[in-house]
Amino acid sequence: QVQLVESGGGLVQAGGSLRLSCAASGSVFEIHVMGWYRQAPGKQRELVAAITSDGDTNYADSIRGRFTISRDNAKNTVYLQMVSLKPEDTAVYYCAADLPHISRDILGDWELAGGRDYWGQGTQVTVSS
Repeated sequence: QVQLVESGGGLVQAGGSLRLSCAASGSVFEIHVMGWYRQAPGKQRELVAAITSDGDTNYADSIRGRFTISRDNAKNTVYLQMVSLKPEDTAVYYCAADLPHISRDILGDWELAGGRDYWGQGTQVTVSS
């Protein structure tokens, strides 16, 4: 089992920055991919960014160039640095993790939220205009 705990959310003005962290505990040696999704009220959960244990990344087009995902394997932690935040970035941000899977496109699989092995409880990010 793996437990994921997010931190770093909060209220920020448009144009501001935040850094989210997600610390994994438990059977962390099994984790292959970690990443972030977000869900705004009335909308489906959508991919923000994902990163493999080798450092390969996948970003949503809506945040590309503004958000950066990184990972510290020694600390079992994934980060999401967010800059130039916009009101439309307001959402609950969820950390997720996957065990190794057989797949032709592991990062492509993350385009859909369903099928993740582990989820965090979520952290609220609110961007005021």
